[in-house]
Amino acid sequence: MHRYSEYFPHRHAHDELDCVPLLVTGLFADPTRAFLQFDDCAITCGEALAHIAHWQAWFDEQGLVQGNSVAVMLGNRPEHIHLIYALMISGLVWVPVNTRLRAAGLEYVLQDAAPKLFLIDDEFDAVSANIDCAGAKRVHLPAFDGASRVSGNARPTTPAIGIHDPLCIIYTSGTTGAPKGVVFTHRMMRIASEAALRVADVREQDRLFMWEPLCHIGGAQMLMLPFLMPVSLHIVPRFSASQFWQQVKRAGATQLHYLGGVLDILMQLAPDTEPKMHTLRVAWGAGVSASAWHDIERRFNVALRECYGMTECSSFATLNATNKAGSIGRPLPWFDLELLDENGREVGIGEPGEIVLTSRVEGALLPTYLNNEQATQSALRNGKLHTGDHARRDADGDLYFIGRSTDSMRVRGENVSAWEIERIFAAHPAVQASAAIGVASSVGEQDILLNVQFKDGAVTWEGLHAWASERLAAFQLPRYYRAVAQFELTASERIRKHLLSRDTGDAWDRLQH
Repeated sequence: MHRYSEYFPHRHAHDELDCVPLLVTGLFADPTRAFLQFDDCAITCGEALAHIAHWQAWFDEQGLVQGNSVAVMLGNRPEHIHLIYALMISGLVWVPVNTRLRAAGLEYVLQDAAPKLFLIDDEFDAVSANIDCAGAKRVHLPAFDGASRVSGNARPTTPAIGIHDPLCIIYTSGTTGAPKGVVFTHRMMRIASEAALRVADVREQDRLFMWEPLCHIGGAQMLMLPFLMPVSLHIVPRFSASQFWQQVKRAGATQLHYLGGVLDILMQLAPDTEPKMHTLRVAWGAGVSASAWHDIERRFNVALRECYGMTECSSFATLNATNKAGSIGRPLPWFDLELLDENGREVGIGEPGEIVLTSRVEGALLPTYLNNEQATQSALRNGKLHTGDHARRDADGDLYFIGRSTDSMRVRGENVSAWEIERIFAAHPAVQASAAIGVASSVGEQDILLNVQFKDGAVTWEGLHAWASERLAAFQLPRYYRAVAQFELTASERIRKHLLSRDTGDAWDRLQH
């Protein structure tokens, strides 16, 4: 492995690419510094230190020791952020629980992670009251009276924590099976944070708008950024299209993360709902199609920074820094990326292949999936991470995302990405969500069946198909359309496509009309 100093310019002396020393040093450097803003409440480093000290005393009362796991089901709020910092500094393993999980999904995470405590907000009392907590003690968020008024003199204690020790267990979506718990180390979190600075083109004094749920790596990786550069985080409880531009104005926000279709939602708003002038400079994330790229840039007057990644590779693997529409760019400097066919051979220019990663930085790839050796061996082979995602590379060396191996189809000699089709239909005002799958074709290979969940309002299949015909290539057009009342989703809000029927008997066939 190469030394990592050339890749991460924000390292300090004796920095081993870790989180805890960076966090502790940053908090003590200037207790009066306001590094977080939650709605209209500024939080200083001294206040954060006081809260962390209170949390550590509470951990002792609960009998927690280094290495214990704590499951956390909380919304975005200051107490949640202080708790995460306290868990990190204490060497405890944070198990973020998706706040949308219910019943069996919630029980699965608790049974697999086996935490000592299950910490919840009052609002999740009802949904967690009757589940099997698998031995975890269910505890409501404690109140620390006067914690915010304590000065920065409180000194949290920090045990010896290794850079490869687990910081958290993050559960992936599990589109074709049960969710997998990614053992996410302290070094992986540091790399994710460093990469976020690069991907979002962060500059000194930037104000990063943070709406992402803290139960996802997209939110968690942001918490170290104020200690890598003199920037601040402006946090809101959740994304709200109706409040978005007012929140951006109050925050003076310079960056927007467009995870989860945020740009699609904003593009569907009436143009007169947004200000003529705003402070956003960069929109960064994944999922902007080539066809929508320049329209988004013109409307919002931002630079798009498209990337690709997954939790297993410390969040980020590629970055489009050249503004080539539709591309996910090229590998970040510490990664080597291959596109391999089913026989493990490198594919040619323009051909689809599985994204396979190796890293020049020790510890950039997941060490293991929790309690799942079979999945670990499948993903990690000979030091390489086989992502299960597919892409193609153009003659310039730029990459284009195609989709999951289970999420692409072969139609009339063309490789078709379900993701690309679904991105187009997401822009239709009547479509709530869609899922494209391949079905057997009488003329070899496959036809496309599009499952559609509609919003309120009537639309005909003929009208929907005519609309799509203006936006998709002929080989990308679905042959079959089927209405779905509601999709079954994974813990991270992805459609469980493996549960969708391939039977076209109840579908509308455009060739028969």
